[in-house]
Amino acid sequence: MAQYEVEIKSLLGEAEHAAALKEKMCELDGACTIVSSNNQLNHYFEGGNIHALLDKVTVLFAPDHIAKLTHMIEEGSDFSVRTRQKDDAVLLVVKASLDGGTSSNTVTRLEFEESVSITLDELDAIVQEAGYTYQAKWSREREEYQYKGITVCIDKNAGYGYLAEFEKVVEDKESLADTRAELEALMVELEVTELPQDRLARMFDFYNKNWAMYYGTNKTFSIE
Repeated sequence: MAQYEVEIKSLLGEAEHAAALKEKMCELDGACTIVSSNNQLNHYFEGGNIHALLDKVTVLFAPDHIAKLTHMIEEGSDFSVRTRQKDDAVLLVVKASLDGGTSSNTVTRLEFEESVSITLDELDAIVQEAGYTYQAKWSREREEYQYKGITVCIDKNAGYGYLAEFEKVVEDKESLADTRAELEALMVELEVTELPQDRLARMFDFYNKNWAMYYGTNKTFSIE
């Protein structure tokens, strides 16, 4: 079954803004709860061949996972390939755009995210065998909350500072517009604004060119 991810980002910047958002969520939803907290390393790749990658990773996943990845390749476009270490877990993450944006930062997309039983370095090597090269390496601390039926991730990102992601995964493609409207309404009541895609693209480009200065640090930058 395909999974469609709708995700809207909001740049919080400073720690006090992140704290204010958490307080507001608890105030408006008595059932709001933190469901996970972890440290992540995310390695983004560029170039490569998505079909070659599918061939390379077939041995790492169960048949239903390979079927899911195959469906994504057939339906999506502009694939974003990344590897992730989340605490001790290692995952392959592939995202594909559905709304004409880029798969790295678009609002509506298909998503594949499954764990493997090898190390991050070993997974990186397999991705590179499919022709991919490193685009950038990212590090972040993430807290994940459930708020009124959606997922809110509050991240402390190297380079970006604090960022909130409001997201919901659905299986019905026809519900994507309604899901985006639901997320937008919840952001209004929480008094946070969407990070415009053009500004996000500029931030993403700057980080990719300078990631070695920020990866694994608390350093941040500001791009308008």
